[in-house]
This record gives sequence, structure tokens and C-alpha cells, in this order.
Amino acid sequence: MTTFPAHAPAQLLAFLRDHAIDVEFIAPGTPMPTVVAAAAALGVREEQILKTVLFAAEDGSYVVAIANGTRRINRERLARAANLARPRAAGPTTVFAVTGYPAGGVAPLGLPAGLPVVVDERVAALSLAFAGGGTDDLLLQLNPADVIQHNNAKVAQIVDEP
Repeated sequence: MTTFPAHAPAQLLAFLRDHAIDVEFIAPGTPMPTVVAAAAALGVREEQILKTVLFAAEDGSYVVAIANGTRRINRERLARAANLARPRAAGPTTVFAVTGYPAGGVAPLGLPAGLPVVVDERVAALSLAFAGGGTDDLLLQLNPADVIQHNNAKVAQIVDEP
């Protein structure tokens, strides 16, 4: 059974309990402001680190994009996949207001119902990954298939080629 840290966000804890998703919380005890730093702190490949980014469109709608490693999310590809006009990365205040999580710690689970999610195809190919744990000092070890299933996410190529 998963042990939940007391300081993890209530919305994430409730979601994990309600859906019986197998995750492990990890608190490396070191700052992880980048994919490279997170991978080094955990001793894993950069490709195993997920980034969960909120984008805002011109019309005021939002989409969450989930990619892995150091590749950049391509806004044109994301726009096509999500059918949005000119999505831009949302600022920290908006990220918290929309997702309930701080920028840099957005969990890919426990997102608000109805918030569209697009997962890059490289993420979908992983069986084990590490993502934001709802705070800036927690990570979740998880199976990306759970992220796709529980967000009813669309899978598409949304990152730049290497």
C-alpha cells in the first residue's frame, strides 16, 4: 500500500485513494528545478522525468501538456493536437489557480475534471516515470499509462525532434 506524505496536496491524495493508483512519493531532499537536476537526484535517465505544463490559449481555454526529458514542447504541435489557437505556457499564478498545484510541482494526476490533457507519444511508451508530486519538493514514481487513462488524455507527438 502506498504511503502518502502529510504535506502532499489534498486533491492529489483524494484522487489517488479514490482511484487506487499505484504510485510512490519520493522526496529527494535536494532542489530539482530542471529535468537534468531531477534525473541526477534520482539516479535515473532524463527521459524518465516528466514535465507537466499548463498552456493557455487565446480564447481563455487551457490544456495540460505532458512531455519527458529535455525536449521542448512544440506549441504548434500542441495546438494541432488540442485544437487550440496559439497556446502559451501559463504563468505561476494561473498554473496554481487552474490546476491547484504550484508551477514546477504540477502532478499529472488529480487535475481538475474536464481539463484537457495531451501526453507526448514518448511518454506513452514508458512503463516507469517520475513526475511532479503536487509540491516543489515531491515527485511521484508512476506508470504513464495511469496518467493517460485517468485523464482521458490524448496521445500525440508534441515535442521537438532531437
